[in-house]
Amino acid sequence: MQSKIRIAKYIANAGYCSRRDAEKLIEDRLVKINDQLCVHPSDTVTEKDKITVGKKIIKLNQTIKLWKIYKPIKYICSTKDEHNRKKIFDLIPKNLPRTISIGRLDFMSEGLLLLTNNGDFARKLELPAKGYERIYRVCIRGQIDVKNLEQINNGIKIDGIFYKKIKIKIDKSNKNFTWLIAKLKEGKNREIRNICKHFSWHIVKLIRIQFGPYKLGHLKEGQIEEINIKTNA
Repeated sequence: MQSKIRIAKYIANAGYCSRRDAEKLIEDRLVKINDQLCVHPSDTVTEKDKITVGKKIIKLNQTIKLWKIYKPIKYICSTKDEHNRKKIFDLIPKNLPRTISIGRLDFMSEGLLLLTNNGDFARKLELPAKGYERIYRVCIRGQIDVKNLEQINNGIKIDGIFYKKIKIKIDKSNKNFTWLIAKLKEGKNREIRNICKHFSWHIVKLIRIQFGPYKLGHLKEGQIEEINIKTNA
């Protein structure tokens, strides 16, 4: 027997749009199941059902794909932006299917961003239970006190938010700049930036170089490359 999933999730997993946008399409009465109007995003379907949005038939992605891209600074990881900023999806070749970012990098951060064509796979890689380590290179202006690194490595509370132990160490330094390597699993929103701000460290560059087993490698800014994967990752 075919397993059932919610219609909005089906449309998102098919790569047509996000789940939220799928719910909006249903509200706008544009989705049909077996030629019958779908009236609620919680309606369930199987792969045997005929799903249409307008006149387009929607089918699930049977093959999960994964890409890595070097996100430049001053790009956002959303598909829409009211401030008309540049979007990471503007860099994706037109011949690729609709992709979903696995996690995000903030506006001024750069480096490794993973993309997939399957929403469930994206959420699977983002789950804290997977314990995937994110590794960053951070350039700080000037020199820093090693005692502050010890505080961070032991876990630190900032503005009421507790940041669990992360692995942070000096990679190289001179009188003008200090390069750090930071490894974390929890990945709270803007975690590294908030920690640096707490110690009055001025970030010059923040580059993600690895996410779990996936490395930035020799990619240059804006370049994208497909990764051969096993779906049990």
